Amino acid sequence: MSDGPIIEVADLHKAFAFNHERIDVLRGLDMRVARGEIVAIVGASGAGKSTLLHLLGGLDRPTSGRIMVDGVPVDRLRERELEAFRNRTVGFVFQFHHLLPEFTALENVMMPGLIRGVSQAEMRERARHILDTVGLGARLRHRPGELSGGEQQRVAIARALVLAPPLVLADEPTGNLDTHTGEEVMGALKRLHQTHGTTFVIVTHNEKLAAEADRVVRMVDGKVEGS
Repeated sequence: MSDGPIIEVADLHKAFAFNHERIDVLRGLDMRVARGEIVAIVGASGAGKSTLLHLLGGLDRPTSGRIMVDGVPVDRLRERELEAFRNRTVGFVFQFHHLLPEFTALENVMMPGLIRGVSQAEMRERARHILDTVGLGARLRHRPGELSGGEQQRVAIARALVLAPPLVLADEPTGNLDTHTGEEVMGALKRLHQTHGTTFVIVTHNEKLAAEADRVVRMVDGKVEGS
């Protein structure tokens, strides 16, 4: 782990081929994020926000440019190294929570640790604690279908944080929720930030959520505005 920025992106480009044409989504983007920051990324649809998040998390590869996350050159990693990087360094929260419907809230949150090889006893304790932190201590045995939309998203947030990754990437975490429920989810994010000191990078169209961040980064035409 470095003492510098947790994220450092330089001259980042990402292009896609569509109907035999090249679509440039990111066009020389530069960005830094300090450790422990909550950063909201805003901008019009098509500005490249979600693409950037996927590149930061190693879910996709850039066309060119440099991506350093927690001292790791993400753009240079092989596939197996990327899998280890994601499991160790990054928690993901998406608009749709992707919980496993046959498992309880507790079991869903335990899953990343069990995949890593952490004991069931330790993961059960960790999952109980973090679900309590997001206000779901009384809902441990409920399956996703028995939970409200906001409760399901808070389970997804707990799952992303249960192994205490230094970075959480959230793509429209309140985009599928009503205003009140979205505020509950943002409250859960802030409590976890205060408890763990986690860095959050959040793509959002929600102005209230963005206003709660430490810093707002606006993307325009594949670049950070002003960069």
